[in-house]
Parts: sequence; structure tokens; C-alpha cells
Amino acid sequence: MRGRFLVIGIAVLLAGCGADGLNRPAGGVYAPGVAGGRGEDALLVGHRLMEAGQYELALDAYMRAAGQQGLNVDTLSALGSANLRLGRLGQAERLLRRAVAEDATFVPAQNNLGVVLMEQGKIGEAAEVFRRAYATDNGNSDTIRDNLRRALSQLADPGYSEGQENVQFQLIYSGTGSGPQPGVEPL
Repeated sequence: MRGRFLVIGIAVLLAGCGADGLNRPAGGVYAPGVAGGRGEDALLVGHRLMEAGQYELALDAYMRAAGQQGLNVDTLSALGSANLRLGRLGQAERLLRRAVAEDATFVPAQNNLGVVLMEQGKIGEAAEVFRRAYATDNGNSDTIRDNLRRALSQLADPGYSEGQENVQFQLIYSGTGSGPQPGVEPL
């Protein structure tokens, strides 16, 4: 009986070694799929990399997330935030404006657009964007409130100096915009 199972096992193994191999297309290039399924969420990986200060790697992760999920408000906002951290202000602004246009209630995109505008010296527009973000969030985010306060102070007094070199606007990397967000890091 034991010999019979041994013969059947060997026959099954040899069947996989035929001309087409283990489900390989005849004459084609064989590239195996990902073992074990999907892996970690690329958007979450990107957020963690942003928190760790690895902005290039975060941008790569966000690009993978965009490839998997498409260009939705989450991926557009994430891509814009990574570009902002890399100093690519024009790209960051375009991506964040697209994110806000897609969903005007997505608070992280609004806040981060305000940060980009502040970096570009567009203080009036930035203050208005922070104002909308704060209102959309029902005043629940200390981060947005602080950004709005700084923008309004600079708007009221262009020579404003709250330790001018230390004025830091804060990004929001993830979340629904309901309250303080994890992963907030000074710019």
C-alpha cells in the first residue's frame, strides 16, 4: 500500500515537470505571482515612512498605492504631501488641489494644501484654505487651528515673527479629518 502512494506522489511531481511546467504558458516567460497574497497596504506603509522622515521611500509607496487604488483623494493627498516634504512645491500644490477638488470635505488634503500655499508665500489664500479645513473639521483639530492662527498672524502683520525661523506649519498624513490626527510632524 505504501509503495502505491509513493508511485502516485512521484507521478504527480513529474507531471509538473512536463513541457508546460507548473501552469507555465508554453514558450512564454514565467513570472510567479506574489506568494501569500497582497501584503501590507501601500498607503499605510507610506504614512509610516513619512513619519520616519523617509520621504522618497514614502513617495514610492504612495505611487504603489495609487497603482493599486487609483488616483483617489487619499492617494492624491498622500502624493502631494510627500512632494511637499521633498520641496517640490508646484507638484505638491497640483496634487493637493486635485484632492480637494475631488473631495472638499477631506480635511488632511485641505490642511496640507494650506501648508503648501504658506511655503509659496500665498498667505491670504492659505489662511482661507486653513479656515475652510478648520470649519470642515468642526474645530476639532489642534493642528489646523495652530496652522490657521499662524497664517492669520502673518496675514495681519507681514513682519510677524513668532521666532520667524521656528514657525512651523504641520502636515496631516492620514485620517478622516475628525480630530487630531496620528502622524503629525512639523514641516
